[in-house]
Amino acid sequence: MGQISGETVAVVGGGSGIGKVIVEEVRYRGGNVVLSSRTAAKLEAVATSVGGAMVLPVDMTDEASVEQWASDLPKIDHLVISASSAVHGAFAELDEAELRAMLDAKFFGPYRIARAALSKLNVGGSITFFSGVLSRRPGLNCSGLGAVNGAIESLCYGLALELGPRLRVNCVSPGMVRSDAYARMDEQSREAMYSATGASLPLGRVGTVQEAASAAIYLMTNTYSTGVVLDVDGGHMIRQYAQR
Repeated sequence: MGQISGETVAVVGGGSGIGKVIVEEVRYRGGNVVLSSRTAAKLEAVATSVGGAMVLPVDMTDEASVEQWASDLPKIDHLVISASSAVHGAFAELDEAELRAMLDAKFFGPYRIARAALSKLNVGGSITFFSGVLSRRPGLNCSGLGAVNGAIESLCYGLALELGPRLRVNCVSPGMVRSDAYARMDEQSREAMYSATGASLPLGRVGTVQEAASAAIYLMTNTYSTGVVLDVDGGHMIRQYAQR
């Protein structure tokens, strides 16, 4: 296993959720962090809470913003892109504009960021994407989201081949985790969703942001892992779905 101490990790999506925990873990292990997302205020708060980090806001859906971000980015050892977007809906009913917006945020955004950061990544470094288990074990009303997740995973495989041995490229594929991604739901509905999903999993519960973040740390530090899509899903791939 490689070390993070003294290395610099850029975390896009580090202002909240899984990304924030990755930042905390990197700092705990003695690494330096470049914090990025669209909301500067969140980034500043996280930077303060971890005892210091470079704050570099970026909007992944805006090419000019990404270009400026890359210009300001220092040399880094690892890039983690945890920022995400999710839209659910039946295939016959989901608005195509919503699907395109998700594709832009969840696929093209990380694509742009990774390409823009190439010249700043040190030899022997890594890129870690995030997808989701619906890519290979779909659920009802999730065909669009599953397709976008699949695109990210395919990108991971292709880049691992193309960018190696200079860089390693991997992807974390989380199942449902308790995070602020569901903060807009009312508490009762959110807990019912967690309970129903957890009941269908071999582990009997949904995951935590800490468990998903630890997978990213593993892929970042294991210097013989590349082209890996690592499921952190409580057994989602073998879950027993309820009947329709």
